[in-house]
Amino acid sequence: LQDGQISFYEQGNFTDLCKGPHLPDTGYIKAVKLMNIAGAYWRGDEKNKQLTRIYGVTFPKQKLLEEYLVLLEEAKKRDHRKLGKELDLFTFSEKVGAGLVLWLPKGAAVRDRLEQFMRKAQVKAGYLPVVTPHIGSKELYVTSGHYAKYGADSFQPIRTPNVDEEYFLKPMNCPHHCEIYASRPRSYKDLPLRFAEFGTVYRYEQSGELHGLTRVRGFTQDDAHLFCRPEQVKDEFIKVIDLVLHTFKALGFNDYTAQISLRDPENKEKYIGSDENWEKSENAIIEAATERGLKTVTELGEAAFYGPKLDFMVKDVLGRQWQLGTIQVDYNLPERFELEYIGADNQKHRPVMIHRAPFGSLERFMAILIEQCAGDFPLWLAPEQVIVIPVADKFLNYAEKVCNLLNNSEIRTSVDNRNEKIGKKIRDAEIQKTPYMVIVGEKEENEGLISARRHKLGDIGTFTVEEFLQRLNQEITLD
Repeated sequence: LQDGQISFYEQGNFTDLCKGPHLPDTGYIKAVKLMNIAGAYWRGDEKNKQLTRIYGVTFPKQKLLEEYLVLLEEAKKRDHRKLGKELDLFTFSEKVGAGLVLWLPKGAAVRDRLEQFMRKAQVKAGYLPVVTPHIGSKELYVTSGHYAKYGADSFQPIRTPNVDEEYFLKPMNCPHHCEIYASRPRSYKDLPLRFAEFGTVYRYEQSGELHGLTRVRGFTQDDAHLFCRPEQVKDEFIKVIDLVLHTFKALGFNDYTAQISLRDPENKEKYIGSDENWEKSENAIIEAATERGLKTVTELGEAAFYGPKLDFMVKDVLGRQWQLGTIQVDYNLPERFELEYIGADNQKHRPVMIHRAPFGSLERFMAILIEQCAGDFPLWLAPEQVIVIPVADKFLNYAEKVCNLLNNSEIRTSVDNRNEKIGKKIRDAEIQKTPYMVIVGEKEENEGLISARRHKLGDIGTFTVEEFLQRLNQEITLD
């Protein structure tokens, strides 16, 4: 064995070759729950006798076991794959290909709202939007180092009639952004430059590793790359931290820790960049996190070879931890692409590059968000905010009039004109987690009013359309 250890565990006369550990005796087992059983043939041969594999869990106290079982049931209810199907958010197709998401209209609407939210925040923060192609030449990825990292295990080359041309689906957006920076001479007065893109990238994950939206083969990142002078790193980090925290607050992620990943002080040779730049960047990250009052943990040796980073670890309502939001300093790509700017001393200097993605990937973020809110999105984010339900077909015209008034006020609204009883329409709207239902009949039409229901709360009273709009806008502002 070249690395690691082989471990054996013994229980009486039984010796087990496994990672372990085993319990020394059964006295440690208190509260027990058998979870599942499965059959397996001895040595995988169906001609042999079938063995029964028993799966179970044990906890030192019954209360802990009960809490665990409640969490398991809640996790099943919140599974984004289940809710994605029930709420018509996304689907997959074998003909399209494994791990390639098809966004349905409602899911696309949520995704679009998230993009609008981030674009608006980025404009305020001074980001410049860019758009890059879904493919790039082999030379681009050889220069960036991504070909060496992803080439053999990624999608196969795209060949053209020109035998000398070879393209790849892009695995990262950063090489393209480096070329945008290099497209013209830069001065120290131009920096910082902040390029932002919702860029779709592709990585070939093994079929056994694919899992709903959390592990896919094509995903879109809210990617941005900042090019700055070394003395600007701290200020840029603070601004990105503010953007990440703004995102978390708006979407209800309130329990998080920031992990500061620094280089190994005992093994500096494996990192690129000068000691001076590393010390500046590491101190900038630590100071920025301190100034923003972040709860942090520091991990030595966890930095990438090209720079230190700050990762946000978020706990969801089930207590599971997810990495959301990464800010990373990079000395590698500016070096590989020979990026430069003319300094105040009229000499050429190398910029520092910062990678940041508050969402990470939209697909993975959507999965976590769906499970966090159990598909019950805040009003501002809901794909359909209001559904108008006429009590009979003769009130369809009034229902359409109310629907148009709400849509014209930028409230996403539709009319349920199906030939179903009103009770079923209300139940279906509850199942779809539509935030508001508007019921209209003879009384409402004659008086120019609407009757409203709130998801989970039921009847909330009668309003004019203007009063109802005011209520909706107040809730959206609070969200």
